[in-house]
Amino acid sequence: MDSTRREFIKKSVMAGVASSFSASSYAKIIGSNDRVRVACVGFSDRHRSSHVPPFKELQKEMNFEMVGVSDIWNKRREDGKAYLEKELGSKVTAYRNNDELYASKSVDAVMMSTADFQHATHTIEAVQAGCDIYAEKPLAETMADNRAVLKAVKESGKIVQIGSQRRSGPNYHAAENYIKSGDFGNIVMVELMWNVNQPGRWRRPELVKNLKESDVDWKRYLINRPYEPFDARKYLEYRLFWPYSSGIPGQWMSHQIDTVHWFSGLPHPRSVVANGGIYQWQDGRTNADTLTVVFDYGPLDDPKNGFQVQFTSRFSNAAGDTKELYYSNGGMINLDTNEVSDTGGLHEREAAAMGLKPNLLKGFKLSDATKIETNANTGYDALTTAHIRNWMECVRSRKTPNAPIEAGYQHSIATIMSNAAYRTGLKVTFDEKNQEILAGGKPFLY
Repeated sequence: MDSTRREFIKKSVMAGVASSFSASSYAKIIGSNDRVRVACVGFSDRHRSSHVPPFKELQKEMNFEMVGVSDIWNKRREDGKAYLEKELGSKVTAYRNNDELYASKSVDAVMMSTADFQHATHTIEAVQAGCDIYAEKPLAETMADNRAVLKAVKESGKIVQIGSQRRSGPNYHAAENYIKSGDFGNIVMVELMWNVNQPGRWRRPELVKNLKESDVDWKRYLINRPYEPFDARKYLEYRLFWPYSSGIPGQWMSHQIDTVHWFSGLPHPRSVVANGGIYQWQDGRTNADTLTVVFDYGPLDDPKNGFQVQFTSRFSNAAGDTKELYYSNGGMINLDTNEVSDTGGLHEREAAAMGLKPNLLKGFKLSDATKIETNANTGYDALTTAHIRNWMECVRSRKTPNAPIEAGYQHSIATIMSNAAYRTGLKVTFDEKNQEILAGGKPFLY
């Protein structure tokens, strides 16, 4: 690797690492000595396993304190208070709902991990109450929610970090810089994969058996979805049921398709088709357990210029785990191994046959300094810690975080288009003027 390449990698890695402030540097920022009071909105498994450990690691250094928990289920509310007090060592007040939380005027920021379809509404509530927010993805599952949350956040000026952790990974920043430098060449294809073989994925059978309607605020849970009688499975296993979650697109694909937008600079697909079904787990779910989505990306005014993205996911066999492969005419970027190689590039023999020059990328590691593990079991890891650190720093500095509201808005367009294509069987397009998703020429709602 020549000196230019080494310098590029060094800069890429540094750009990818969250710009950590030392404790002394906070003194240069107005209000840096004030403790940031944080509440948990939705004491979920995600919050317990992925938010709390990094928060515990960083709270003293960053002068953050967990002071509240809001949950509409009495069990989670009580469990959350006890767990957070034990793990984080601070007094935590439990609130029956977000109205009570924000009326208390006791918090500066919240970490939200509620049901998928609630994310947009809960983000709107937070910023309108004057709070910064760490908001889990997917940001929205309908375009009405997506447009509303974008507008509310932009008007508020609050710090919103979307839980797309890849945006805080050094290897992903290195890939972005490499692609945008022009050395990679034009993207010609992206292959994405996310496979598991876990019968218990997104299921909570023991909790379902014991949950009663009197334990929760069911009407508040539904928010803006059509009313239906209480269903413990749709409360606890919501990822299996539309319109409470799109399932695979919102939960998994949203992570990977976000990198496509980030690396390419394109805000959304031009069109989407999808196919799949419930082939393995015949348990009453309405969301697919196997899905393939094919996207067309490129400039809207230049249909001959672009590339295809293929996403596949299955619950029935874990072979392949997660993969993110970017191809150009000269080779590929493998974000599983963090390697650039000439795999598939234009070799001399094939090039000469058409009077062309060979086109082969020089192989190198995207990030030797920091290897970030990615797999189908997203949780507490170095990537999540870096992402939460970046959010905390931006709450202090008021700088734009690594995964701002625009990133969430864009990944939501792609996931909603995928869900629409799967549910209608139609080729789905995006109406740029009205910011609407069209299936068969009509807006997709549910």
